[in-house]
Amino acid sequence: MAFRRRSKSYPFFSQEFLIQNHADIVFSWVILILIGLMFETTAKTAILFIQPQYNISTMSADGEVTLYHYGWKDCATVLFYLCITIILHAVVQEYVLDKVNRRLHLSKSKNTKFNESGQLCVFYLVSSLWSLYVITTEGYILHPSSLWENYPHVHLRFHVKFFYLTQLAYWFHTLPELYFQKVRKEEIPRQLQYVSLYLLHILAAYLLNLTRVGLVLLFLQYLSEMGFHLSRLFYFIDENHHKMFEMWSIGFVLTRMITLTLMFLAVGFGLARSENQMLDLETGNFNTLSIRLLVLFMVCFTQSWLLWKFFRFQLSRTREMRLEQVARKRAAAKHQMQRTLKRDSGTYCKNNFFPKFVKSWH
Repeated sequence: MAFRRRSKSYPFFSQEFLIQNHADIVFSWVILILIGLMFETTAKTAILFIQPQYNISTMSADGEVTLYHYGWKDCATVLFYLCITIILHAVVQEYVLDKVNRRLHLSKSKNTKFNESGQLCVFYLVSSLWSLYVITTEGYILHPSSLWENYPHVHLRFHVKFFYLTQLAYWFHTLPELYFQKVRKEEIPRQLQYVSLYLLHILAAYLLNLTRVGLVLLFLQYLSEMGFHLSRLFYFIDENHHKMFEMWSIGFVLTRMITLTLMFLAVGFGLARSENQMLDLETGNFNTLSIRLLVLFMVCFTQSWLLWKFFRFQLSRTREMRLEQVARKRAAAKHQMQRTLKRDSGTYCKNNFFPKFVKSWH
């Protein structure tokens, strides 16, 4: 199974060989784990990587229900699906984005941004639809108070826990991809910045048992980011598409406002009214004043920082557009003046040519 066209062969275990064949190497490791399911001696270890752990069965009105909580064994599951994500990343790059790039003939810098937006668009689309499905099936839209009621939300349904594990796997996979994709050094700090923010917020929601609020916030964030990267993809295809960026700008600000409102409503108001406000690691209760303030500060700081970057970019862009307009007006005025002078000089030569000719003749 080859994900990349081999234009040149490299020595085994060299850096270029690892970069060129990383998807095939990871695919072989995944196949090895799947083969382990076929044998009784290795099946238990293989299941540790493939299936979410820490499940318990409880009785409900609908019958027996299997719920999950988190533990250190989740690291193995995240590692396995991190490898799956690397393979899917290579498939999307090879069979979708590279084919489009050959038709567009983009520059090297635009090609890098196009690949980044293309990969993120696929992820944001799948994750937003998945999170919307979970939010709808869990009834968070019809009953917003369920976001903070009955806290701590230790026991999760399968699709909720699996969603969080795959989110962690995706954002952790972006770290080795910086090496595999040969990202430029000046681009690495920017990408590490937003990857670290995603990992910090997802881990906080997962470990502090704030999965319900985190699910809604991730849906809003992914929807907003998908709008931006779709706008950028359409801009690379046709540079006349600017209206989508204007629509995204409105959605970006609204997303920040809704996120802050929801966090103050759920954490600052809902959890603050809860009777159980004692730190208890055994039951998974982190509803204390200090932790609530820390969570609110983290989210508010991130949203404020995003808004500050957004408004600073918009102001700098407006300033650049004004300078361009002034430069265009000056160039147009200079061109008009040159045309006027040329026309006047031509008229003067025509009016004074015959007398000078007669004078010179005599």
